[in-house]
Amino acid sequence: MKKAKITVHPDFKIGEISPRLFGAFLEPIGSMVNGTMYNPKHATADELGLRKDFYEAIKETGLSCVRMPGGNFVSGWQWKDSIGPKKDRKVHLDMSWFQYISNEVGHDEYLIWAERAGVEPIYTVNLGTGTIQDAVDCVEYTNFNEGTYWSDLRIKNGHKKPYGVKTWCLGNEMDGPWQIASYEKNPSGYGYLAREASKAMKWTDPTIETIACVSCSPFLNHYPDWDMKVLEECYDAVDYISLHDYHPAAPDLPESLLAGYQAFENYINTEIALCDYMQTKLRTNKKMLLALDEYGSMFRPRGTAHVGLAGVQTLDMFGMFNPDRKYVKHDPNDWSTLRNPPTDGEMLQTLAMASTMLVMLRHADRIKIGCSTGGLGQLCRTDRDHIWKGSAYYPYTQLMKYAKGTSLNCEVKCSTYDVPAYAIDDMNRYDGFSDVATIQAAAAYNEEVGEVSVFVINADLKADQDLSIDLRGFEGATLIEHSELFTKDDNAANTFENPKAILPKVNKNSKFENGILTAKLNKRSWNVLRFKV
Repeated sequence: MKKAKITVHPDFKIGEISPRLFGAFLEPIGSMVNGTMYNPKHATADELGLRKDFYEAIKETGLSCVRMPGGNFVSGWQWKDSIGPKKDRKVHLDMSWFQYISNEVGHDEYLIWAERAGVEPIYTVNLGTGTIQDAVDCVEYTNFNEGTYWSDLRIKNGHKKPYGVKTWCLGNEMDGPWQIASYEKNPSGYGYLAREASKAMKWTDPTIETIACVSCSPFLNHYPDWDMKVLEECYDAVDYISLHDYHPAAPDLPESLLAGYQAFENYINTEIALCDYMQTKLRTNKKMLLALDEYGSMFRPRGTAHVGLAGVQTLDMFGMFNPDRKYVKHDPNDWSTLRNPPTDGEMLQTLAMASTMLVMLRHADRIKIGCSTGGLGQLCRTDRDHIWKGSAYYPYTQLMKYAKGTSLNCEVKCSTYDVPAYAIDDMNRYDGFSDVATIQAAAAYNEEVGEVSVFVINADLKADQDLSIDLRGFEGATLIEHSELFTKDDNAANTFENPKAILPKVNKNSKFENGILTAKLNKRSWNVLRFKV
């Protein structure tokens, strides 16, 4: 049997863990808004048409924050047409996702849903077709107390108390060729726009913080030069930069899926280096923080990857001018027009999601906001009528509950493997991964309650592993519990009819003696080991 060792010590401090590290993302694509968040015909619909079963389930998880309301959608969204009586709201076309936007769910509904779900909204303003004045008006409507046109209009629309939104994203994926009014060809222009928008928004509400876009994918051919030119213009005016990354692998490449943590590590390390270089160049003491506010790892069928493009990315590559695309009008009660995330290989996709969360935990000194793109669906699976817990619910909520305090570096010794190069399509191309760890780990030291939690993935697809964890640096430590999540059935998935197909259980065979834990980790498993210190 393979053997692995982890060493955790109280002096191996990385940084304080932000309560917003394990958040989620919301955009009106698929069923997440139409059908799941909003369905006035649902049995639990409240007076706004919001599904009470869904937002109450989210509230119970303790989810800290949700980035909303987009996403690509927001770069063409006119928030002012989404407020007031629904009969007076304007219907628009969503050029990003080729759908009608009825605005039945508008600015207020998004923020009221956040209140009822008990989450902090991280709000994205339209800096595509929108203007600085639109962004300023949005802050005034949302956060100003009373006595101005926009604040009084909010009161007239039924919300007397300001929403108090703290964190604002300055546009979405502004370098993406697919983005409406993209700044792909003008990074300095976006950097200047972000600087001036952030200034004006903060002058409207000095308590807010702002997030500027950098390259939304390391695959874009202008990365990372675009990022440098943006930062040079707006570094002094913003508080975070926004990172987006998705790691796909074909269904027949499960090892490639679980190797994706390296792609996230590389992207994050590059952005930290860029920020630190710019800090020195600008002669400032300000240390830029990071928000990985869209991310995901998933199985995706192979598309077409053309040889010889050499990184050139054209608009037609993203299906922008497809004459066969039709605008769709969604009925939140008719799921035939909506899409749901696939559950094929649910456990492996859960491990891939968790591995990215461990990457963020290992960078807790710089990453202070994390928003999983599929996070709401991972925390609460839905169909037209029901809700249930998918397998991802368990590591997600365990990290929210136990990854508190200070992040500790884990010294890991384990077997590794290599992944050959592969391509999903013209954009998502990987030149392979080397020395992929079969044991991925992160740890949190919560001094306030006297606990250390070690989070471990056995990413080996074929072999169980004997693990030892050295905690002798924590004198007098005792084992509280070893929880494990795994399945021997590759096709297992939690459903409404069978919500207990994949459940965590306590591993009672783990032993802790003289500061050393010994345990057997099942292949393809998620493990949480908690210690009293």
